[in-house]
Amino acid sequence: MIWNYFVAFALGAVICWALGAVAAWKDRHRVAVLSTVVGLLVFFAYIVSLWVALERPPMRTMGETRLWYSFFLPLAGLLVYGRWHYKWILSFSTVLSAVFICVNLFKPEIHSKALMPALQSPWFAPHVIVYMFAYALLGAAFLMALWILFSPRPSDKDGELAACDNLVSLGWAFLTIGILFGAVWAKDAWGDYWAWDPKETWAAATWLAYLVYIHLRLKRRSHVRLALVVLLINFVLLQMCWWGVNYLPSAQGTSVHTYFMN
Repeated sequence: MIWNYFVAFALGAVICWALGAVAAWKDRHRVAVLSTVVGLLVFFAYIVSLWVALERPPMRTMGETRLWYSFFLPLAGLLVYGRWHYKWILSFSTVLSAVFICVNLFKPEIHSKALMPALQSPWFAPHVIVYMFAYALLGAAFLMALWILFSPRPSDKDGELAACDNLVSLGWAFLTIGILFGAVWAKDAWGDYWAWDPKETWAAATWLAYLVYIHLRLKRRSHVRLALVVLLINFVLLQMCWWGVNYLPSAQGTSVHTYFMN
């Protein structure tokens, strides 16, 4: 099964991302970008191979969605590095991606070809892909917030805050698109656009929480530290929306999204 080759693809990708991170610290911009891109291509090649082998989008289990998150995190880091040249972002995104890859290695899940009827909607893949990209952008914003709050050295705080704001705005926009795709998918699969399912409720709470940050940052000079703390809390809400909600008693046996646990 193609899953048996995951270690080789993942190791190759992480090595490329690590080389890119080292090159970034040494101000070798082209090498950093090229190494990161090669790593992304290697990892994406595995995702495509898994997609072909399963004969369905690899998005049904939590392990499969972690694959997309592991791919989009370095991509988000590359976008930040390419735009603002922050040396540390590729290191952070590589480490965070490696953590999710290790979770998949230590907790492999069954990747069968079976796909329940609700997931056979054409809106399923766009919904998940857009959401994973939004999560990666907001993950990068979370790293930016940590750096701004706890960096031991003087920094271009205004520039870094602007980068953080841009990541949140873009991530929130993709969250919005993902919710809209999800609503259309729900109508197609279950007959209703919105049913206040536990997953949907947490998705709405997360969407509103990031909107709070955006509003706090409308006045650039005020409530900076509060806004950054809110952003850290929002990332916890995002984790609850992604996988934590599956472990809540309210979702057991009632949530239409518990197929991710199978």
